[in-house]
Amino acid sequence: MKKAIQLYSVRDHIKTGDDMLRVLGEVKQLGFEGVEFAGYFDLPAEVLKARLDELGLKAVGTHIGLDNYLPAKIEQTIAFHKTIGCTDMGMGGAPTRPAIVLRKTCSILKAANARAEKEGMRVYFHNHSGEFKPLRNKTVPMDLIMQAAYLEVDTYWSFHAGVDNYKYLTDNKDRIIHIHLKDGIGGKPKALGEGECDLQAVIKGAKAIGLEWAILENDDPVPNGLEDAARSMEYMKKYL
Repeated sequence: MKKAIQLYSVRDHIKTGDDMLRVLGEVKQLGFEGVEFAGYFDLPAEVLKARLDELGLKAVGTHIGLDNYLPAKIEQTIAFHKTIGCTDMGMGGAPTRPAIVLRKTCSILKAANARAEKEGMRVYFHNHSGEFKPLRNKTVPMDLIMQAAYLEVDTYWSFHAGVDNYKYLTDNKDRIIHIHLKDGIGGKPKALGEGECDLQAVIKGAKAIGLEWAILENDDPVPNGLEDAARSMEYMKKYL
């Protein structure tokens, strides 16, 4: 599997657009082949694309707000991501409780994904633990979300929710396009190999369903994003 990083993991190094362009080079030096964005710091799509091409990095995905997928903004969102070569567009989360809110979120996702698919693109949702907890009407938000769009399974938050990651990945292979490879202890993310997540089961499941990318993420890197990512990269080089 190819190695990518969610740039939220190195957010402490990125305050401006110039920082972003520099940090792209630094994650490339660590050994990452792709990046998942978490904001663009007002950089034009053409500037980002030029930097990605210069470094040989692939834009594998993005986390932007749900409002970017509304009918009034979806064309702009598609155009930007086409320019940077990113065919899979996602979000770090969106409201899913109570049921009426879940239905609204799913409606936005479904319409946006239908429009994206006409351009050869896809819209995906990134989970936390809460989306695996049933609503009062017994509906599990993740079940409805995957009917509306695709999934990026954050495999630490699913593990933290009590999910069997291997089974979940293989049972839902047609709707999963990305994973976050993440570790942690007691709800606190850690560098890979420093927590208790079932990482080997995750990797086995991701390979079994033919995923191209393993995307590293750490919500709370120590002592900073790049040093934490370097430790995780050693794990990825060993096991991917």
